[in-house]
Amino acid sequence: MAIIISIALISFLSHFIILTTAQQGFIYQLCNNSVGNYANTSAYGTNLKTLLSNLPSDPKIDYGYYRSSEGQNPNRVYALGLCRADVKPDSCRTCLNNASILLQNLCPNQKEVAGYNDTCILRYANRSMFGITEEPDFSMCNPKSVTDNNFNEVLDGLMRRLRSKAATGDTRRKFAASNVTTLFQTTIYGLVQCMPDLSDQDCDACLVKAISSIPLLCNNRMGGRIITLNCIIRYEIYCFYDTAVVDSLLPSSPPAASPSSNTSSSQGNHNTSRTVIIVAASIGAFIAILILVCIYFVVRKSKSTIETKDDDEIAPIESLQFNFNTIRLATDNFSVANKLGQGGFGSVYKGRLPNGQDIAVKRLSMDSGQGDSEFKNEVLLVAELQHRNLVRLIGFSLEKHERLLIYEFLPNRSLDYLLFDSSKRVHLNWEKREKIIGGIARGLLYLHEDSRLRIIHRDLKASNILLDEELNPKISDFGMARLFVVDQTQSNTSRIVGTYGYMAPEYALHGQFSIKSDVFSFGILVLEIISGKKNNSVYDEEDARDLLSFAWKNWREGTTYNLVDPILNNGSRNEIMRCIHIGLLCVEENVADRPTMAQLVLMLNSYSYCLPSPSKPPHFKNTNGSSEIQMREYSSEATTRSSEWASNSIQESVNEASITELYPR
Repeated sequence: MAIIISIALISFLSHFIILTTAQQGFIYQLCNNSVGNYANTSAYGTNLKTLLSNLPSDPKIDYGYYRSSEGQNPNRVYALGLCRADVKPDSCRTCLNNASILLQNLCPNQKEVAGYNDTCILRYANRSMFGITEEPDFSMCNPKSVTDNNFNEVLDGLMRRLRSKAATGDTRRKFAASNVTTLFQTTIYGLVQCMPDLSDQDCDACLVKAISSIPLLCNNRMGGRIITLNCIIRYEIYCFYDTAVVDSLLPSSPPAASPSSNTSSSQGNHNTSRTVIIVAASIGAFIAILILVCIYFVVRKSKSTIETKDDDEIAPIESLQFNFNTIRLATDNFSVANKLGQGGFGSVYKGRLPNGQDIAVKRLSMDSGQGDSEFKNEVLLVAELQHRNLVRLIGFSLEKHERLLIYEFLPNRSLDYLLFDSSKRVHLNWEKREKIIGGIARGLLYLHEDSRLRIIHRDLKASNILLDEELNPKISDFGMARLFVVDQTQSNTSRIVGTYGYMAPEYALHGQFSIKSDVFSFGILVLEIISGKKNNSVYDEEDARDLLSFAWKNWREGTTYNLVDPILNNGSRNEIMRCIHIGLLCVEENVADRPTMAQLVLMLNSYSYCLPSPSKPPHFKNTNGSSEIQMREYSSEATTRSSEWASNSIQESVNEASITELYPR
């Protein structure tokens, strides 16, 4: 009897120790109360039990990844697990199994839960989570600060390199780990990892967001980790991962060539000397010939540069070129019935390709302000850009005087069509508007920092935000965009293009533009989305004549909610007020005070980020749609210059029309 009691006690204690160990290692947990509960004897409870019991034997865990489901809807259960890439399979199984036990104890009978410890992540829910990026995120930082002035710069470079490697991983593993030493001999170890079921693009986006939050959440700290449900990043000044396992997972170097046998010393030396002479002479002759060939082609190319320059710009994307007749037939000869809208540079038509794909065709008018350079600019830029929040270029057509741009067709028109119509605006509740704001922010972040190019849009406005069938926003119209080199921060132009009301003051008056010019436009757009009003809406108040001044007046007087569209009364008041706050930070008069898009994405997604107080924005006076802009707080010289530009060199993109304004049915 005593033996039986002892065995039972040992069994109980071992189970208790497992739970205690797991609980001590549980860094973050999520029990989603809003999804609902299940009974242990229900179909959902049975499916969950079966799913988790099969977890340790799943062969995918050999790669540190678990993904499975059990049952049929509506009682189907989905589970997703990921171990740190350097964790061995047996340890991974133990971690995931312990996590499943702990989650059921910490979140009893809840349908959707998640937990993260130092070794693994485990989630289960009553919906599919596979390949989907989701919030929330969580951060941990070492309380000790670094004194190494070179630390943050070196850390950022390390994380960016790891991000590039991890995002291009395969469907088994998406991770990278390495270390780097600063000028002051501090070694930084970093590891980044994504759920393998994410696409390369989604993995990259998840890691970009996590890495960009390091300076804001863990600035100058010796270590830190950012944890989301889809990716994790971690860095320390000590090695926290198993280097042997990491090295074994990296591509191996080719074996070194074996040395030749030294069978005859004198003969070998003699032959070697002769061989060296022959090889040296051959290499010399080869180099001389190569130099002559290079000189020939350089001279030849220089003679033909002017003649072929335009063709060479289009050459890399010839595969995107459509036959003009194909597009003419697809749009029923550009019939009025298929016309979707009229933009600043031409008309947009709906079409259908022979394979059944719907398209939107921008037909540039011959007398439009957009010439060949703008056309090629848009083709070359958009063809390089691939992001869920940017409109996708399908192709183009050039034939005689006809210039066509072919885009994906988006069925919900543009944002202004819904937002500024009182009867249609009712369909845009706060959740949808918040999603639209977040999507635009992520699209701009990609343009400014995360694409291979660094692009300033210069004409961000409601009519250039297209909406797909799920109201996901896509930034369009890159005819006015400008390409920056990596380290370039701003540029100047004497040709001011864009839309008044969205233009940053330094651009409208002085022709200076930067990524902060787009940030200003984004701030105006945020205020429009929350208010449901155009930026040039007239308010019958002495010191608040337009949307921006009205927003600032109410912010200053503590009546900010006067700005909010009454349709949003059922939305989260705190979230709406925070977005107004963010919008006002974007329209700071001082360019340096405006946040970057990386900071804005973090502000929109992390409520732990403390927002600074906004200062008074510049004052615009738009005289009933005319081109005159006055700014009270700028010099008289600047005002005079703006008047000159209004009459001579401003190419304005009118609020009511857009190059790619799509009006599908």
